[in-house]
Amino acid sequence: MNEAREQTEEIIDILYEELDDNEKKKPRTYRNTARKEYLDVAKKRRPSKKQRRKVIKRQLQYLKRNLSYIDRLLASGGKLEWLSAQKYKILLVVNEVCRQQLFMYENSLSRVDDRIVSLTQPHVRPIIRGKAGSSVEFGAKLSASCYEGYVFLDRISWDNFNESSDLKAQVEAFKLATGFYPESIHVDQIYRTKDNRKWCKERGIRISGIPLGRPPKNISKETKKQTQLDERDRNCIEGKFGEAKRRYSLARLMTKLSNTSETAIAINFLVMNLSTLLRRIIMTFFCIYFRKYCIYPILMFG
Repeated sequence: MNEAREQTEEIIDILYEELDDNEKKKPRTYRNTARKEYLDVAKKRRPSKKQRRKVIKRQLQYLKRNLSYIDRLLASGGKLEWLSAQKYKILLVVNEVCRQQLFMYENSLSRVDDRIVSLTQPHVRPIIRGKAGSSVEFGAKLSASCYEGYVFLDRISWDNFNESSDLKAQVEAFKLATGFYPESIHVDQIYRTKDNRKWCKERGIRISGIPLGRPPKNISKETKKQTQLDERDRNCIEGKFGEAKRRYSLARLMTKLSNTSETAIAINFLVMNLSTLLRRIIMTFFCIYFRKYCIYPILMFG
């Protein structure tokens, strides 16, 4: 909200400069006071709920006043064409931010649908992850599958979603591409729902992980070994995400628009698959080369 307030102040300055002959007195925005009130709370490590609510109320008042000044300047002869495309887009986003924050304040809520957390990237949503390092993450959420070392990007969404709902579509896409269902699928615990287990069992697909319900007292060695093998196979998809972040800059996307960001993410996985294909071609070439020119001399001297 502080950033939204500062943006409205810049827009007021732009419109007032163009209307200097018509407007005798520049609208008063109290920008220094508003900045000081914001910093008094922002510098605190853990502000109380009462303090946060108080500063939100004050920032809302400043923001609503600035938006009313912008409407008055436009009514006095100002034109939106004087604003750049970026400023005009931010003005639209600021109006929605003001509406959302006012709704949450009046109803004492801490969430709202499609909540905006960035003025330059209004499509980004907060995703609660619950990790120790960062409990909340911002960015696109991906649903991907891995087959024979190649990663297939099945879904990109800026909203939070449950990955288990994509399992059926992913398996059906695999059948459409190969002509048959997989013998087994190796998934995370979130995919092992009752509905997904039933759906896989009807099609003769073995799903990794222990069955639902109370664990049995005696587990055979074969079952334990199969569980360990399944977890090893599942590490492939986890490793692919880490590889994409470290080697292919998936964790450092510089794009701002939603469509360009999705394109950049898809290109990351495309390049990673091409790299996997290239490694296999090179390994095949060396295997054939050394088998032809190196094995026979070794056998002769052996």
